Amino acid sequence: MTAKSRAAKTSRKPAIGKTAAAKSGAAISKTGKLPEWNLADLYSGIDAPEIARDLQKMDADSIAFETDYKGKLAEFTAREDGGRWLAEAVRRYEAIDDLAGRLGSYAGLVHAGDNVNPAISKFYGDVSERLTAASTHLLFFGLELNRVDDDVMERAMGTPELGHYRPWIEDLRKDKPYQLEDRVEQLFHEKSQSGYAAWNRLFDQTISSLRFKVGAKELAIEPTLNFLQDRDGAKRKAAAEALAKTFKANERTFALITNTLAKDKEISDRWRGFQDVADSRHLNNRVEREVVDALVASVRAAYPKLSHRYYRLKAGWFKKKKLAHWDRNAPLPFAATGTIAWPEAQKMVLTAYRGFSTEMASIAERFFTDRWIDAPVRPGKAPGAFSHPTTPSAHPYVLMNYQGKPRDVMTLAHELGHGVHQVLAAKNGALMAPTPLTLAETASVFGEMLTFKRLLSETRNARQRQALLAGKVEDMINTVVRQIAFYTFERAVHTERRNGELTAQRLGEVWLSVQGESLGDAIDIRPGYENFWMYIPHFIHSPFYVYAYAFGDCLVNSLYAVYEHASEGFAERYLEMLAAGGTKHYSELLKPFGLDAKDPKFWDGGLSVIAGMIDELETMG
Repeated sequence: MTAKSRAAKTSRKPAIGKTAAAKSGAAISKTGKLPEWNLADLYSGIDAPEIARDLQKMDADSIAFETDYKGKLAEFTAREDGGRWLAEAVRRYEAIDDLAGRLGSYAGLVHAGDNVNPAISKFYGDVSERLTAASTHLLFFGLELNRVDDDVMERAMGTPELGHYRPWIEDLRKDKPYQLEDRVEQLFHEKSQSGYAAWNRLFDQTISSLRFKVGAKELAIEPTLNFLQDRDGAKRKAAAEALAKTFKANERTFALITNTLAKDKEISDRWRGFQDVADSRHLNNRVEREVVDALVASVRAAYPKLSHRYYRLKAGWFKKKKLAHWDRNAPLPFAATGTIAWPEAQKMVLTAYRGFSTEMASIAERFFTDRWIDAPVRPGKAPGAFSHPTTPSAHPYVLMNYQGKPRDVMTLAHELGHGVHQVLAAKNGALMAPTPLTLAETASVFGEMLTFKRLLSETRNARQRQALLAGKVEDMINTVVRQIAFYTFERAVHTERRNGELTAQRLGEVWLSVQGESLGDAIDIRPGYENFWMYIPHFIHSPFYVYAYAFGDCLVNSLYAVYEHASEGFAERYLEMLAAGGTKHYSELLKPFGLDAKDPKFWDGGLSVIAGMIDELETMG
């Protein structure tokens, strides 16, 4: 299957049919009744006969495809009817890709719902192996397509049938300089299951199995991390110390995983001819290295006027000169208390979406009415949140760990933004629906901004407006400053790994260096924080993904400014941009809004929005 179409999860971090999680019933707590997703739109359960049927069909179709087309692409595409012949081949390839996407998505979603259940882990592993084995028969297709002469391919794409797939073909041919000989590509592909995919799985199972002793309770990672946002400072400190203690006990395992995956990537990059450690990500994102470098340079230069300044303000609100690292995300002393129940969170987000576009709200509402969301915290469930697009013949699913915090409401708005984007882009088919990461975070961050602006406009109490504004600034700092610090950490680790393994101690030193630079002197980094790099899943699953968050946030700041000053028609143009999926380059999609990310001043404009909010907070005292 294609690399882009298999990039299944979007965001910070899948139903389970008739397994244990489904039997448990919807979670009920202070948050109200929380929904658990219904995966029956994919398959009824891990033992469903349709799974065996579809796996068999995928195998047979993949073998037949290889038999019919391997070794023939250059010759047959050059014929007079080459365009129509190749279009039929691409349609068959896309149908297999869609079926494989359904199988892989279901296995991944089930595993995310409970990745410590041995039966589910076996199912996930078995399906992953079958997908890899089947896709080995398809691997030749992209390789041979890229060997077709440019003039021949251009002439073939002149036929309407193949012209439909022009964006996908042109996208694919950008990989041509880094393509290896067929048997080497096949070896890399087959070895992935016992290579990086196995290490990814080990990370997931290990992080889900860890327990953290907070007071008298043994907790999983998600509720422990949630304590870092608790109003009780003693609980925040206890959670941070529990995290530090368990991470320390497991540092050799996480250091080994990190070193192994960095070396695996270095080998692949070296064979393919990538010069910079992040070039393969930039290629996958279809973004120029200099654009990312300009973003990173702008954000790092802005640390003093953004995070450093904000955390000094926050320390003052707590009547301290410095905040311990576990107080970085502490609720403000004057913020409203209480838990936001699920129905209220749903209403907040849908109202904000509806104020922008009734179509956008209608799509988002289906996630609630049709049970496309899994919200409770459960033992063995993947931490964080994501929106999984599955495949165009189905629909996305959202995973959350909802605990009623204001930040959880923003996460819901974020993931539903992804979900709306994925629904709108699905019409492009399995090959062209996936969106490069440069725009993948745009809809999610825009959804957050709509929700924030709506809440701000409805808040009359001055102190609560201040708390709301400060919360948004914190989210933006976590999305922009923190993610660029993550990117800087990754660059340092992958660069240094070329000269040998990094010990857990050395990884901690690099982590503390980049965190100190980004957080500033108002955050007191205490012992134990040196191992907090261990739980960031993006470092493992998607090296260098993290800059997409900063890219999306800064872009949305600029986009929202256009919206606030726009005449009629902005919402329609915005939804058209989302519906384009992967059919257009990000620069082309931004043109109707008068935005150009290649302009060096572009990023400074997005960052100035955050700085302006901090200016406003300073005037509030």
